[in-house]
Amino acid sequence: LLLNRKMREGFKIDLGEITKHNVGQLRRLNTAIFPVSYNDKFYRDVQDLGSLAKLAYFNDIIVGAVCCRIEKGSGPPGTLGDSNTQQSSPVKPAQKRLYIMTLGCLAKYRRLGIGTVMLSHVFEICEKFPDIEAIYLHVQVGNDGALDFYKKHGFTVIGTAENYYKRIEPSAAYILERSLTL
Repeated sequence: LLLNRKMREGFKIDLGEITKHNVGQLRRLNTAIFPVSYNDKFYRDVQDLGSLAKLAYFNDIIVGAVCCRIEKGSGPPGTLGDSNTQQSSPVKPAQKRLYIMTLGCLAKYRRLGIGTVMLSHVFEICEKFPDIEAIYLHVQVGNDGALDFYKKHGFTVIGTAENYYKRIEPSAAYILERSLTL
């Protein structure tokens, strides 16, 4: 099932399901986009996420993907409750948040609105779950393009996770958050 998300200037952007038949394409895509590798468990689990994981198509070509999860509490290491994290705002223990594990698009297809379509999908998910209080993610220190993209969409840097990445430099990641509560 493809959801037609955007049509402008003769091209279309769609979001589609991740299945056992196309998860290999997601793996190749992530390898091309991100400087980190994801393990086999990530790819097994992502197939069961439903609307929380989508492939992005540009004129029927897979060019990006978004994968999220819903969390309750302080989250995994390197997030708001971790002692290695420098943060500027406290987190409530029972706070329900949506974590963007990955959101990326092949470099050749950036600045065409594909990332915005994927992020809009994330916002739509949150509208269906009114108990989600915030959306958060990690962005590698030095990735100014991603940082600018998220800031443009209402995210703020709330902390830095030192040594978040194990095999790449810089190893630190900014923690970005967009609050959904008034």
